[in-house]
Amino acid sequence: MKPTLVTGASGFVGWHVARSLLEKGHHVRALVRPGSKVPGLDVELVTGDLRNPASLATAATGCGLVFHVAADYRLWSPRKGTNASSEMYSTNVDGVRNMLTAAQTAGVDRVVYTSTVGCIGVPHNGIGNETLPCTLEEMAGDYKRSKFMGEQVALEFAAKGLPVVIVNPTAPMGDHDFKPTPTGQIVVDFLRGAMPAYIDTGLNVVNVKDVATGHLLACERGKAGERYILGSENLTLGQILRQLAEITHRKAPTIELPYFVAWLAGAVGEAVANVTGKPPRASLEAVRMAKKKMWVTHEKAAKELGYAPQPARNALADAVDWFQKQ
Repeated sequence: MKPTLVTGASGFVGWHVARSLLEKGHHVRALVRPGSKVPGLDVELVTGDLRNPASLATAATGCGLVFHVAADYRLWSPRKGTNASSEMYSTNVDGVRNMLTAAQTAGVDRVVYTSTVGCIGVPHNGIGNETLPCTLEEMAGDYKRSKFMGEQVALEFAAKGLPVVIVNPTAPMGDHDFKPTPTGQIVVDFLRGAMPAYIDTGLNVVNVKDVATGHLLACERGKAGERYILGSENLTLGQILRQLAEITHRKAPTIELPYFVAWLAGAVGEAVANVTGKPPRASLEAVRMAKKKMWVTHEKAAKELGYAPQPARNALADAVDWFQKQ
């Protein structure tokens, strides 16, 4: 069997994709940066960087499948001494082009590209799906903008014949959220008692294990050039916090902040963070993103891929268990 290349296997979603592939008997080749590891998984490590085309060509050589999961996922970064925006676009846009070029040159059989629910059109107070239009101008912040542009690159390659399938995970939660991700940080803040209030926003919460399964289903049954939402349940932030309270037997915050108060708090917190170098509790980009409820349906993935996610509560329980053990 040819190796299966996974980028981002040292991260949250990529780690679970790699584990799911190993469970299916794949020989997993993991592209990692120098010094990075894939803890607990028996994978072949290949050192490289999405901004280095030569390293990607080496990693993709001889592979049958490629799962391009890696991305620069952060909603705040220090501005001193680095151009964070430039780094994000280099990874999330140019890096996609570099990886797909390497896959094309290597003649792989299939590529699964991990996009984000942020690239899905969601009507005001409605439910989004893969067919609704969405534009770059609607993207709030560098992360969403760069991922939208990266998805367009993937669609361009698919239009030219590369067998690329796109998956759009919603808000994954669960175990092995190493950093943690911004969504996992919600659970961490709750456990630390660092969330005295919340705002009126909404997420589609999904277990990261289901997201990984969805990647494999997209590879097996997905149509090239198509997008598939990998989600589970639409919940308000208040509902998420109440479920966390039930799971942990703690009290959920009861104060709902008006949006403008959250924006002011984000602005002040980010100003302080840019001086101290310590991440703010909520960045301005996170507050702007929260203004819109990202509620979607995974109906297409269910019908075409056989995708059947578990309840969101299981994802929250897995995340709580993981973070408490850490």
